[in-house]
Amino acid sequence: MSDLAGKTALVTGASRGIGRATAERLAGDGALVAVHYGADAAAAAQVVAGIEEAGGRAFAVGARLGVPGDVDTLFDGVSAGLDKHGDGEVKLDILVNNAGIMGGAAPEHTGPEQFDELVAVNAKAPFFLIQRVLPIMPDGGRVINISSGLTRVANPQEIAYAMTKAAVEMLALHYAKYLGPRGITVNSVAPGITRNGDPAFGVPEAVAQMAALSAFNRVGEPADIADVVGFLASDEARWITGAFLDATGGTLAG
Repeated sequence: MSDLAGKTALVTGASRGIGRATAERLAGDGALVAVHYGADAAAAAQVVAGIEEAGGRAFAVGARLGVPGDVDTLFDGVSAGLDKHGDGEVKLDILVNNAGIMGGAAPEHTGPEQFDELVAVNAKAPFFLIQRVLPIMPDGGRVINISSGLTRVANPQEIAYAMTKAAVEMLALHYAKYLGPRGITVNSVAPGITRNGDPAFGVPEAVAQMAALSAFNRVGEPADIADVVGFLASDEARWITGAFLDATGGTLAG
């Protein structure tokens, strides 16, 4: 409970799945965590309660991403939470851009409105969240963006989604160069097939097919990704920046 003692973190999309596991991991390492949610306040409150029961510190903050004023709404909540639960200083040491939506439509069925929403939530919001956090991020901070293995493996049902995740990877590459003088690292983590509450994970035959794509012959668990994020948030990862970390369980190995 000392690696991230005194640190503060914001994890977007933290009411479930990878985001929830990441919030729990960072809080377990000692950080005060802002648990962001888009719509499910009850789920976020449950995450906060679990963290506190385990001896950690967290607070929930709600904001729908991908709409006008989203970043302002989110950071108003984050600032208020840090002021209330923090140590008297409004600062953010760690930003995890995890929130995202998938497309799930063939290219010919992807309309402009759906495309614009994917871009707004998955690419635009992370860009402006980074922009907004930099004035309150101390030197030596951490920005970790959740990308996808679909930037390396084709899935025609998710072309637009994959495009937005490729954009997220560019945030890491170029911001890493820009923020290097401040000792702030910026990296991308790419999950593969990870258990996320989708009904398909309750079908044994489907799980077996998905598991076969991994070198370990299993599907990923949210904690598998959260542990990678936890490492990148730590001081041990101080020499890693602008990187793409394959966290697909060997799915990209072919």
